[in-house]
Amino acid sequence: MGAHERWTGLLDALSERGRIEVAEAAELLGVSAATIRRDMDELARQQLLTRTRGGAVLSGVAYDLPLRYKTARQADEKQRIARAAAGLVPPGAVVALNGGTTTSEVARELVTRADLADHGTVTALTIVTNAINIANELAVRPYVKTVVTGGVARPSSYELTGPLVTSVLQGLALDYAILGVNAVDPRFGAATHDEGEAGANRAMAERADRVIVVADSTKLGRRAFARVCTVAEISVLVTDRDAPDELVEQFSSQGVEVHRV
Repeated sequence: MGAHERWTGLLDALSERGRIEVAEAAELLGVSAATIRRDMDELARQQLLTRTRGGAVLSGVAYDLPLRYKTARQADEKQRIARAAAGLVPPGAVVALNGGTTTSEVARELVTRADLADHGTVTALTIVTNAINIANELAVRPYVKTVVTGGVARPSSYELTGPLVTSVLQGLALDYAILGVNAVDPRFGAATHDEGEAGANRAMAERADRVIVVADSTKLGRRAFARVCTVAEISVLVTDRDAPDELVEQFSSQGVEVHRV
């Protein structure tokens, strides 16, 4: 197990438990106590946890784990979800993408579609994003017109937030908004942990003809701090096969088209 995988596992365990001892973490990850101590010291240096005597406790920063530590979670499901969501977008569309691991996969699936790549240097798709990592990947594609909002970058998600984002989006017409979120609840709607991200995502949803939420089954039936949009504003929910039938029915009964992939 590499350092990245250990750090992700350690932060995941802390997110669930709030605190963990060195011996407990070593047994959980199958490595030595000395390795866990070094890992904890490094993550404490990055302000992602707080070291205690004999272990570590959850740091406030770790509540919303940085994007680089979330890439391995539900990886197979996210790839299937991304491929299905990308398949819903026709050539020539104007698509908004927010930041996150799933939407980053959606961006990759979109730009590697053969029907888009065949356009050569002619614009086959317009992507509007507030995620600087997505913009960085798309900028080299001559057949994709990449529009980046302004805003202040969040280190944990690479997303631009703030009034500059909303002021740019207010002047745009979007065909689709494909949004990754932290939680989707049949009553509360789609939501994120950070109110700044929620504001930017909400602006995308308001400007789009169709809102596609991409969320694996672990995010369904949960609530997060800041609402992005209500269930009534969601056109399509793309999730994985483990999504419970009861929750799928609750979304479907409110007019949401649910894809389990």
